[in-house]
Amino acid sequence: MATPLTPYDAVLEAARDVTKLDCALDAEMLGAALLGSVYAVAEHDRAGAMRDFVGGFLSATARRRTAAAITIRNVFAHLVPDAPGAAAVRVGASAPPWSHQLGRVRLTGSYAYGDVYGDQTSYVATFAYDDSDAGGPEHAVVALIDHNIGITKDVYVGGPAERVLAQVREMCASDELTWFREEDPGRLRGEVDRHLGITDELRALPGRGSLATDRALVGARLALLPAPAGPTVTDEPEPLSADARTLLVRGFLASPAAARFGLHEVSEPDLASLHFCLSLVLDHAATLPDPDPLRWSPAVAELFLLDWVHRRAVLDMDDAAMLPRVVRGWAAYASERRGLAEPAATQTDTAIEEMIPEFARLYATGERRSPATAAVAQLIADGVDPNDPAALDAWIEANRHRLSDEPG
Repeated sequence: MATPLTPYDAVLEAARDVTKLDCALDAEMLGAALLGSVYAVAEHDRAGAMRDFVGGFLSATARRRTAAAITIRNVFAHLVPDAPGAAAVRVGASAPPWSHQLGRVRLTGSYAYGDVYGDQTSYVATFAYDDSDAGGPEHAVVALIDHNIGITKDVYVGGPAERVLAQVREMCASDELTWFREEDPGRLRGEVDRHLGITDELRALPGRGSLATDRALVGARLALLPAPAGPTVTDEPEPLSADARTLLVRGFLASPAAARFGLHEVSEPDLASLHFCLSLVLDHAATLPDPDPLRWSPAVAELFLLDWVHRRAVLDMDDAAMLPRVVRGWAAYASERRGLAEPAATQTDTAIEEMIPEFARLYATGERRSPATAAVAQLIADGVDPNDPAALDAWIEANRHRLSDEPG
């Protein structure tokens, strides 16, 4: 019976033709793709998992003398230079002519582009090899940061860099809701690194894109950029104080946006629902990685109206009727405060209006309620005050059969 392949043997088999590649970039992309399988299956500290794998691979293959083994060892050592044993790896006599160009690149440009709402920012860094004949073409490293979930959502390495930049510039020039600028390379590195660190700890990666296959090469390129000039943001932002929330709500209620949706003068019976809905808007903002309560967009509205509010809040019928008006008014107010152009504000309002039927359906079915929210909703439906401990205990005792995981 044949000896089962170890993971290291499987990598050697997959890299058996590495010496036949045309340039260093092709070899680095192959190496990154091989390490991508390690990154994808790790359950936490994915960057650390790649580092440990490379260290183990270099140790296990130290006596391998084939040209392919020597070459892929060199590729891995350049992709993950902090792996144990990487510093001791040397270029062999039988190495391909491009081996001396591995990692020998210089930054040729750094840029950023994104949407005017602040939902996403993409960073682009372009690199050229010292010897383009052996190294390969000038190429671009692109990283997409999603500010609504606080991660680097995707990364990509490709080229030629000129074509990638031309496509980005054309897209931004034709869309008034996007922007493009040159970016400080230190800031680029700091932002992408910080959000990649969060991505590396995710139990499940975003489903599509080249995040896993290109992660190692992106990390190697980022490490060549200057460190951020200032401290990176690592602490949780401070929540708005009660006074700040009050001032913000007062400013909104006195605004033309509130008047437009009839929220500046509501009847006495509706006041409680109005202020409850406004508190939900502010509470939701505080849960986002970027907790600015004035950063509203179609994407933020969808997160709030079609997901968060159903999982986290118990609405009565008056609240459910009031909430879409409040969200439309608040989004308009936020757009005005942030100075967004009219098309951006209009797009958000249109998107919210189109979400209202689905919001109403989710409210009616309760299908997205969390167990805790569903329990509180049932309490209220049964006429029990959740703040009355005695009444709460009596309700739990009377409904123990419904709350149990076992059949009653």
